[in-house]
Amino acid sequence: MFKTVADELWVFDAEWVPDAPTGRRVYGLPPDMPDAAVVEHMFKAAGATAEDPRPFLKTVLCRVVSISAIKRYATRSHPIALDMKSLPEAGEGALDEAALISRFLESAGKTKPQLVGYNIRGADLPILIQRAMALGIAAPGFCKRPDRPWDGADYFHSSSDGVVDLMDVYGIRGRGSPSLHELASAAAIPGKLDTAGDQVFDLWQAGDVRRIVEYNEHDVISTYLVWLRSAHLAGFLTPAAFQAEERLLEAMLLGRVATGAQHLARYLEHWAPGRNAVTAG
Repeated sequence: MFKTVADELWVFDAEWVPDAPTGRRVYGLPPDMPDAAVVEHMFKAAGATAEDPRPFLKTVLCRVVSISAIKRYATRSHPIALDMKSLPEAGEGALDEAALISRFLESAGKTKPQLVGYNIRGADLPILIQRAMALGIAAPGFCKRPDRPWDGADYFHSSSDGVVDLMDVYGIRGRGSPSLHELASAAAIPGKLDTAGDQVFDLWQAGDVRRIVEYNEHDVISTYLVWLRSAHLAGFLTPAAFQAEERLLEAMLLGRVATGAQHLARYLEHWAPGRNAVTAG
């Protein structure tokens, strides 16, 4: 379990898809080979079968297409405030990958929040660092650490609370490790709703970036709610404080719904604060 809760904390999640230009370079494929054929080759090289036609690709072979984060921080007027930010932002359409990653790393580098997520040590953080390197991005603020300045701050060190990976908290990274959907659903938190992870590539091919961001936001909200449970479990939140934080999240989501975010209305239809109330230890 994590040892601290930082004054500024970001629960984040990234989405990515196979990157055909990288596939051409890695596998030495012809420059005029169609993207679809390149991606098919990438999946075959990763061990595709009839039962599993789209196996997991190494993250460096993929393009980051969306990042969402819920930011929890203190202000002068409120002890706890919440905000949710997503890239691309509403109306932006698909972002250049370098711009997307740069914006996230630069922002995180300035405030150095505690980063929280599900499998972020194994996937989300590595892909951001790998793709930043591949794209020639400079992120000195994010990477600054006095004794190992190249090493992504404390973000890859299991002894540090710079990163809280909820998969490590609740799983053993083996067959017994629950998925986010399973862990959330067990706690009466919405799991996967309209979209599943294996549909992101199809949405990308169809040019439906908006749906990808909506899926990304659903996942990051569920991850945040799992983190709240975890903070209560570890004694950082009393039952009353936990309930107050759930109401704070609900108020933020309702505010977004009022400005037209109907995908968040669908989320709220499946989640009711206090439905599975926590208890004091």
